[in-house]
Amino acid sequence: MDNQAILIVGLLAVYAGLGSLVVFWGRSRRAVSADRRRPQRAGSEASPLSLMANKAVATVNRSLQGRELKVLTADKFEQAGVSMRAADFIVMSAGAAIAGVIFGWLIAGPVLGILVGILVVTGLLVWLNVKVSKRQGKFADQLPDTLQLIAGSMRAGHSLLRAIDAASEQSPQPMADELRRVINESRIGRDLGEALLHTAARMKSEDFLWTAQAIETQREVGGNLAEVLDNVNHTIRERAQLGRQVRALSAEGRLSAFILVALPIALLIIISMINPSYGITFFTTVPGWLMLGLIAVMMTLGTIWMLRLVKPKY
Repeated sequence: MDNQAILIVGLLAVYAGLGSLVVFWGRSRRAVSADRRRPQRAGSEASPLSLMANKAVATVNRSLQGRELKVLTADKFEQAGVSMRAADFIVMSAGAAIAGVIFGWLIAGPVLGILVGILVVTGLLVWLNVKVSKRQGKFADQLPDTLQLIAGSMRAGHSLLRAIDAASEQSPQPMADELRRVINESRIGRDLGEALLHTAARMKSEDFLWTAQAIETQREVGGNLAEVLDNVNHTIRERAQLGRQVRALSAEGRLSAFILVALPIALLIIISMINPSYGITFFTTVPGWLMLGLIAVMMTLGTIWMLRLVKPKY
């Protein structure tokens, strides 16, 4: 009976964690709140799970007021293009981690449960950082075409602000969102050069920083801005071509690094499945825990070293 009770509690916790993921994921995508869309029925449709999730998010929001987490900065979700607040992400990660701990505990004990919980949280952070990297990469790839559109609009007689507005309408995502944000900030009184510099810092784009500095310099000293943007665009395209050549030459090193990092983990999983009595030693004995800790430290150092080797600066 004890084992059955533990199994039932574990399954309920896993389902609760999955339900929390669905609730927060759906909640983060709403453009308009439920009380504004259906004010007369908003209170009656709130489920106990939604009420509990809202209270948890409100509690985390109160604790985060006036603070900035190093891992989850204020611009992290804007950089990733995810409509989610830090409190939502923290509560969602906590629910998923608890479900992972219980699931791993039921399979092979507390040590594996803790490892699964850590991996779940780490996986969510990695997913967020990957979203940020992909969005920033798309922004950098779209910049040359956007500069060409802005330069063409200025040659046609449009002002700089109108040229940026036209480029925001014709550019794909995420360039369109970032340019619209620049336009909106300038319309409410922020200096255009300051808005462009803030966008470059948020997207971590050195090419866009050059563009913003060139625009600010032209506004101070005068000159043909369309020609300046063409020169900047030519430099950016040459740097992009050089970057693609560097990535092609270092592709073998990146693949080797990925294989060397993934191979020990895959072997441990395969051995644990083929011979459970051999693999369980790493999770149930003190020497096994010490070896896993030493392996984690050595693999972390090796991963950092290999990533530094295959990421040349140019």
